[in-house]
Amino acid sequence: MTYGGSLVALVRPYYGFLIYVCFSIIRPESLWHWSVPAGNYSRIIAISFLIGWAINGFGNWRLGGARRPAMMLAMYWFWALLSTLFCQEPQVGLAFLENMAKIVLPAIAGLTLINSRRDVYALAWTIAGSIGYVAYDLNNSYFSGFNRLEFAGFGGMDNNSWTIGLVTGVGFCFFLGLAETVWWRRYLAWGFAAFLTHAVLFSFSRGGMLGLIVVGMATAWLIPKSPKNIALMTLGLVVGLAMAGPEVVKRFSTTTNTSLTGSSDIEASAESRIELWGICLRMTAESPLFGKGPDHFPLLVHLYNVQGTAGMQYNQGKEAHTLWFQIAAELGIPGVMFLFLYYALTVTGLYRYTRLDRTDSQGLTPGATARMVTAALVGFIVSAQFVTLEGLEIPYYVAIVGLGSLKLATTTEAHESDGESDCESTGGDSSDFHEPTTPWAESFVGQPLGVS
Repeated sequence: MTYGGSLVALVRPYYGFLIYVCFSIIRPESLWHWSVPAGNYSRIIAISFLIGWAINGFGNWRLGGARRPAMMLAMYWFWALLSTLFCQEPQVGLAFLENMAKIVLPAIAGLTLINSRRDVYALAWTIAGSIGYVAYDLNNSYFSGFNRLEFAGFGGMDNNSWTIGLVTGVGFCFFLGLAETVWWRRYLAWGFAAFLTHAVLFSFSRGGMLGLIVVGMATAWLIPKSPKNIALMTLGLVVGLAMAGPEVVKRFSTTTNTSLTGSSDIEASAESRIELWGICLRMTAESPLFGKGPDHFPLLVHLYNVQGTAGMQYNQGKEAHTLWFQIAAELGIPGVMFLFLYYALTVTGLYRYTRLDRTDSQGLTPGATARMVTAALVGFIVSAQFVTLEGLEIPYYVAIVGLGSLKLATTTEAHESDGESDCESTGGDSSDFHEPTTPWAESFVGQPLGVS
């Protein structure tokens, strides 16, 4: 995939983008750590597909309704650059910029390469297949007697951080299966959703469990209310409760502990989160515009006393265990708003499509795609409050699925209102990655990947 894909990416850069997304999720060196040596697999693919992107004219920049969210993502990186110019440790900021560029640039380039429903479909299954396989591997380890996710994490992230990616995948895979027209792919997607749900539960991450509940609530709100779907949701709830078991229920319910004296105290881990969040707010108040600098919270946290406890401080290197508050402390209020708006504008842009195409198994129609991405991102937005994970790639690319759908739908609507053809609305030439002249919103019926 690395060397063959890098050659293909020069001609078909979108294929290189798909491989890059796959590698960013499965992390080959971690997934197959006993066999795959450390290497620059993602870097090789990224260079090749970006060169191919440039050779092929830098994609199609007629983004339609996806323009504002994409601009917010670019502004998030640009604001981190400005924050780096004023921060205490510029080399730390530069490392942050490099890591985020590996996400932001490919995501925007990939969005410009989406020109048909087949592109959206391919990206959706790349994400679902990749995160689903990781969940399968984690389940396999768990049933073999070692809970790898809880004790070792995955891909350089601990159980709390990686669980947020799993939560994002649950709703994504469930709605993908609901939309599928091919029976075996439908049940494969639902199988992935089951693996993901169980992995969240045996991660014993309360933030992940809360995110899972939010995904369930979003699913109940968004799913077409047919008798079959209600029965399917009921079955899913029963299976989920059976997966949880008493240990998971006990873990999620222990937000407070009662001592032998009868006094009730907030559990230590929950209390530390509240204290760290308070430090984030103090940092934000001190530097509301540019923040303290990218990745500077761990560098500076030891300088702040815990409020209400004179002299008590956290050790240097401690993360805040919250994406939104820590980004506000490090990049200022504009920085966290740019990142939040990337997701929020994606969800709000898709929302008007969630009530369309409510018949199941019709393919990734605009309505099905909107429901799939909305459920996934709502779960991420809530659960990210409990973990610092700005470098987790999955939600960025899930949003690109929604923005690709929004791009196609809105540009088609705009050009149809001007009397232009659908072929013109997708931009570029009439290659096999472009749509026929049927209006996109009407012709978006699922077909096997590779069928024009």
